Amino acid sequence: MAKIEDFDFKGKKAIVRVDFNVPLDENGNITDDTRIRGALPTLKKILNDGGSLILMSHLGKPKGKVNPKLSLSQIKDAVGKALGKDVIFALDCAKAGDLAKNLKPGEVLLLENLRFYPEEEGKPVGIDKADPAYDAAKKAMKESQKEFAKTLASYADVYVNDAFGTAHRKHASTAVIADYFDKDHKMLGYLMEKEVKAVDNILNNIKRPFTAIMGGSKVSTKIGIIENLMDKVDNLILCGGMTYTFAKALGGKIGTSICEEDKLDLALDIMKKAKEKGVNLVIGSDCVIADKFANDAEKSVAKATEIPDGWMGLDAGPESIAEFTKVITPAKTILWNGPAGVFEFENFTTGSRAVAEAIVEATKNGAFSLVGGGDSVACVNKFGFADQVSYVSTGGGALLEAIEGKILPGVAAVEG
Repeated sequence: MAKIEDFDFKGKKAIVRVDFNVPLDENGNITDDTRIRGALPTLKKILNDGGSLILMSHLGKPKGKVNPKLSLSQIKDAVGKALGKDVIFALDCAKAGDLAKNLKPGEVLLLENLRFYPEEEGKPVGIDKADPAYDAAKKAMKESQKEFAKTLASYADVYVNDAFGTAHRKHASTAVIADYFDKDHKMLGYLMEKEVKAVDNILNNIKRPFTAIMGGSKVSTKIGIIENLMDKVDNLILCGGMTYTFAKALGGKIGTSICEEDKLDLALDIMKKAKEKGVNLVIGSDCVIADKFANDAEKSVAKATEIPDGWMGLDAGPESIAEFTKVITPAKTILWNGPAGVFEFENFTTGSRAVAEAIVEATKNGAFSLVGGGDSVACVNKFGFADQVSYVSTGGGALLEAIEGKILPGVAAVEG
């Protein structure tokens, strides 16, 4: 595998898989350009070397069909402004051969949404998995996916993957395309390198104590990462909505709080494993409760196992915040995935803000802190702490799968 820092792109056409799946308002205006800005170091390196850029990305979930509301033409001008270049737009990502061929050094070509083609994701469209013909359709789609990837590869001399957010998908543009470039002409972009290094720090370059904070509403969506971390962390904080599944598993009363009734045994098993492995498991002891799921709800504080009927837990309570802070502040390696409460409601942000503040304090004292997962990233951005932690990951599902110990196809295809 080549290294982007060492590669000279002069006179080369580089096709770059970026993650420009940016949020748009009802008028097609970008509401958050973080992902575009994140790709700039890679893109400017190629242009500054004297290379030309072919950018490819998905936007939304068009499910293999053309959808004007998900056209990348809506972001063309924003990309051009960020690069300081006029951007050429290809109306069809699979029929851009002539535009790519005529691309001159320093020029930029943006391809239309990759997912307008079902071949990008490689899933048969319009046929149910239970249909006897599904397996044959899936096999045929895999062959079509190879041809689609081959077409994309034919546009360029070099392939660069800088889209960590899709690295856990074996799609045509994230993994299959790499087969059409030799090891000296495929590489990870700067953003991908940073992401891979950040995960490596968390998993293989641990400075102790190592504290992981897992939040969010469901323990079932985090079980893989929790189990993998159990052999690595010194402290594991479980907070947010999953708190109430554990509280009920312990025989507590949780009112109308969110709870996975079918995961009570799983919660008890996690507590048992933590004890067996010597992991300090911290689950919030109290919470801020509300009489309805709304920002203007009446609030009170209760033990997490003693929530009155008709009330629900929406944030960590003062005792829980003190417990979390005590564990986070002295840590030297920190992973945060998932908020401590319904931070979208201004009146229930206290727990998540306190977690963020403790992580910032630990980082100032030399800890390596990785914040990942959409809601955690939204938290640090909302509170203005993004530049006060070690690394904020752009990958939600990709980050979780990497920390679960899974191989990411988008990385493996390039690294070989």
